Amino acid sequence: MRFWRCVARAGAGLVLVAAVGCTGGGDGEAGRTRSPESSRATPSATPTATPSPTPADPVSLPALIQREHHGSGLRLGAVRLRTDAYTQYAVTYRSNGLTISGIMNVPRGEGPFPALVLAHGYIDPDVYTTGRGMPREQDLLARNGYVVLHTDYRNHAGSDDDPDNDVNLRLGYTEDVITAVQALRSAARPNVDDERIGLLGRSMGGGVVYNALVVEPGLVDAAVVFAPVSSRPQENIDRFQRPEGDPLVEEIEAAHGTPEENPGFWRRVSPVTYVDRVTEPLLVHHGTADDTCPLAWSRSTVAAFEAAGKDVELRTYAGEGHTFGPRWPDSMDATMAFFERHLG
Repeated sequence: MRFWRCVARAGAGLVLVAAVGCTGGGDGEAGRTRSPESSRATPSATPTATPSPTPADPVSLPALIQREHHGSGLRLGAVRLRTDAYTQYAVTYRSNGLTISGIMNVPRGEGPFPALVLAHGYIDPDVYTTGRGMPREQDLLARNGYVVLHTDYRNHAGSDDDPDNDVNLRLGYTEDVITAVQALRSAARPNVDDERIGLLGRSMGGGVVYNALVVEPGLVDAAVVFAPVSSRPQENIDRFQRPEGDPLVEEIEAAHGTPEENPGFWRRVSPVTYVDRVTEPLLVHHGTADDTCPLAWSRSTVAAFEAAGKDVELRTYAGEGHTFGPRWPDSMDATMAFFERHLG
């Protein structure tokens, strides 16, 4: 991981070239050089244009893989809370040209402290307030010596609007998590150890973390997800939106086609399609009584990680539902032990 972060400091574009080139993300031509024979001019030679990589569908994970992401300008605003263990600030940062709001808990002391970027689950943006989503995790992790940056995502709280985000399967949230890590690292704050950064996502945020891992391998050191959604977006739509008659479903399928009409599109927005790109260890927590996100979803995703030879662990909790209750402390003990092991 340290190699990738050193490359990142040299330029986001270089990271992109390395990531795509080493994993076969392009069409293969960009990394080839002509042999000495082919470079010699002859009277009969006909000049030919160098083939360019085929542009990816802009609404796809390959498009996010090809894109050069820019996260910067992390600014600490007003103090929202002071405790005996940490101070919570309102923050903003820049995410590929948008301003994104959030909160950051900074432990007391000099540090430098390892950092975690948190990706929250679905909350209606009309009722969402900044920092809402994982208050238990924010508090406990900061009390145990982690800088916690909780992103609101675009279209939430004080963030800029992205009117196409919902129709485009909310892939913008993935950009906002990737750029949150970049903004945290580029801020070069003395109390943040930018060599030790992880991701944590819950529910919908677990799906966002899956996406971030396949789009930017090497971005962080490790990732944890709780009760994640399916790694196949069509399953999420069929469970959460279609039964409710959500008009957004019709808009999505008008723009991109149904899974039957355009299976290629749906493969390209599914992180499980690109699990071979993932380089970070992943821990998945899921309750057996989760009636929001079925445990079968996590079993299927973890099986795909395992088939690709990835470092993944699934922990199940008998009787626990989607939000976790009595076993939440156990899950957080396992989470912190995991991060301590992989963040150092």
